[in-house]
Amino acid sequence: MEATANPALLEALWEVPIRPAAHRPLMEAFHRYAIIGGMPEVIRVDSANRQLSDLVAVYESIWSTYKNDVEKYTSNDSKRRIIKHLMDTAPLYLDERVKFQGFGSTNYRSREVGEAFRTLDAARIIRLLYPTTDITPPLKADLKKSPRLQLLDTGIINYTLNIQAEMLAMADLSTAYRGAVIPHLITQELISLQQQTDNKPFFWVREKAQSSAEVDLVHVYQKWVIPIEIKSGATGSLRSLHQFVDAADHPFAIRIYGGEFRLEHTVTPNKKPYILLNLPYYAVTLLTQYVSWLVNQT
Repeated sequence: MEATANPALLEALWEVPIRPAAHRPLMEAFHRYAIIGGMPEVIRVDSANRQLSDLVAVYESIWSTYKNDVEKYTSNDSKRRIIKHLMDTAPLYLDERVKFQGFGSTNYRSREVGEAFRTLDAARIIRLLYPTTDITPPLKADLKKSPRLQLLDTGIINYTLNIQAEMLAMADLSTAYRGAVIPHLITQELISLQQQTDNKPFFWVREKAQSSAEVDLVHVYQKWVIPIEIKSGATGSLRSLHQFVDAADHPFAIRIYGGEFRLEHTVTPNKKPYILLNLPYYAVTLLTQYVSWLVNQT
């Protein structure tokens, strides 16, 4: 919004909680951002014309530059081929946790793929996000479990997947690319809040025979770990979040969705009372302020 000269809307965004009148224009701004991403040259060209066709050359130039620079991170042709393969295929796997062995329908070994992914992770091109099983701080990554992939920019992903035109027609982007685009973008926003450290976001898993669960993200605030689900459906569909709430030592939870800001006092199916903070997508950039507001309300 700052880059597109929209100071009034930016000022409205900084209000916690958000005023209802600001919701629609903020959702429209977020919708465009979610489609084209945040690369400065992309924003500049889009601000001048707002035609997706004008952005093709920009995306191609940016992504080709990253691919060509891959030689800086490799010591031989074999590693170079694997890394280029990962950059070509990683966007296809946004909606699932990945296994290294044979990644992308290849014969590459787990060790080779893992080493290549860690190289790209160090370069911040493709990040490996591992789950945690902790419900109290400090959170520890479980490196024995399958990670999720996080690329450096959602707009580049959308261009690579050729779904931008399709997204333009969507009223709610929660279903874009099998529901993977918005969770990726929300996670990208959380990474952007890390200004002094390089801590990666965690998601939470519990893998048991009769009660497995996976919560999209968790956020540490003071002495608590607060679960975050990214949904568009009704509150009653938050099964994994409810399992986390039942096990947690506090009553706070967050749902990020395409609706308006709303604070909800409710209970889990096991009758534990909790407070659900419903945040629109665009508010994630102020997550810390909203969590502070939530705790102060109660």
